[in-house]
Amino acid sequence: MRRNHIVKKLSMLGTTEIRGLDLSEPLDDELIAELKDLWNKSGGMLVFRNQHLTSQQHIDFSRQFGTLFGSPEGVPMQDTVSRYLHPDHPELYCVSNQVNKKGVPKGRKGAGTYWHSDVSFREEPAAASILYAKQIPSVGGDTLFADGTAAYEDLSQAMKDLLAPLHAVHDFAVAAATQYTNPVVINDDLDGANKALHPVIRTHVDTGRKSIFVNPGQTSHLDGFDQAESDALLKFLYEHMTKPKYIFRQIWQEHDLAMWDNRTMMHFAIDDYGDDPRYLERVTLMGERPV
Repeated sequence: MRRNHIVKKLSMLGTTEIRGLDLSEPLDDELIAELKDLWNKSGGMLVFRNQHLTSQQHIDFSRQFGTLFGSPEGVPMQDTVSRYLHPDHPELYCVSNQVNKKGVPKGRKGAGTYWHSDVSFREEPAAASILYAKQIPSVGGDTLFADGTAAYEDLSQAMKDLLAPLHAVHDFAVAAATQYTNPVVINDDLDGANKALHPVIRTHVDTGRKSIFVNPGQTSHLDGFDQAESDALLKFLYEHMTKPKYIFRQIWQEHDLAMWDNRTMMHFAIDDYGDDPRYLERVTLMGERPV
């Protein structure tokens, strides 16, 4: 890397920290290409420290990596989360345990407190998520990331052969049933537009590496199996993927911007900070149909 960045590996899984790069300034094509290459080599997890971004600058940086959900050229997120979008920037999903002066939530409280991959229930699920920590609690509020590529590569060849032809159903209704109260869920989100069939093992379009692509929060079942069989195999995969050796724990610092690859990892936000103020904004990049 150039321009006096400091690049540091944070995990044996490859997660990489970058310091000394100002993302509020336009980045040239060469630098964007370098960041994309580093992102892929890091296993799909970059953490940019000490960023000072407006919401628009966050969006401008993110769109250099692809089309954003909620943007004029993209498609919207599911209606259920629309109340948590930034009032001036529909590309931004807000996470917060605070309310404004009118008593309206500043964002979704307790967002992501379950293992999931963002928007995996769409035919073309999310590629990257880019989350900016504007306000963090004095203690707690970490996020866990499970590396589906490393987990896949450690499977026996017999298990890889078993999983190779399988597909799983991803359905927003799974998350709606456990993570949202009834008044919040928009019924139109349950009409099939947020339900998709994806390969259990997907191949990354840029790196060619294979990853396990199921998650407890949005995967309902394995296609073609009865429920007991599906539950048993998915249970094995979830327990395997969440072994400590496949986990990176993001301990947030104020003004961190984290960029992760939803195609290769799932994540879990730890809700252990009570009413200590927390506010983050997330941009989500549209991806391709998994293969």
